[in-house]
Amino acid sequence: MLQRPQTGIFLTFEGIDGSGKSTQARALAASLLAQGHDVVLTREPGGSTGAEAIRRLLVEGAADRWSPETEILLFNAARRDHMEKTVLPALARGAIVISDRFADSTRVYQGAARASLRPLVDSLHDMVIGIDPDLTFIIDMDARAALARGLARKSGEDRFEDMGAVFQEALRAGFLDLAHMAPDRVLLIDGARDMGAVSADVLAATRTFMSARR
Repeated sequence: MLQRPQTGIFLTFEGIDGSGKSTQARALAASLLAQGHDVVLTREPGGSTGAEAIRRLLVEGAADRWSPETEILLFNAARRDHMEKTVLPALARGAIVISDRFADSTRVYQGAARASLRPLVDSLHDMVIGIDPDLTFIIDMDARAALARGLARKSGEDRFEDMGAVFQEALRAGFLDLAHMAPDRVLLIDGARDMGAVSADVLAATRTFMSARR
């Protein structure tokens, strides 16, 4: 289990593929940088040299490339390297770390959508990571609309989108359940609006959280 520094702020963005969470993570990072904050924008899987190598194994290739159990192990390996090399050093110097996805994605993608695996997901997180964000934004929108948007990008990282609309709907339900179960940490944001309106809500919530931390 990793040890969390007492300094810094750890923010994460979650949501189904195509929901706009990556756009919102970048927008928040830009706003906070413009205000003079030390900001590290990162992503999962990835965010460090070792984790980026594992990312390619996870997001590329056929939908059935890995068993769900193997996926969970790969995600935790990538996350551990990401934490050791990127997140914890930044928090230790007092930075604001913004991650596009974190452990909640594993809880939902491998845990909620494949319910029998949730105990394994939780056990591995507790043993290998043991840290959750200070604040998590879930950017929520209709699953089929988000899927169409995600596939239109043709990024080459479509392995999870290729699992289809039913899987994406199960993921959305999982994220909504997560927001309900962890209201002190998770904030649900309506992503089916103008990008600027979504960004304004995210920035306002972040400012409120940071003010409360002082």
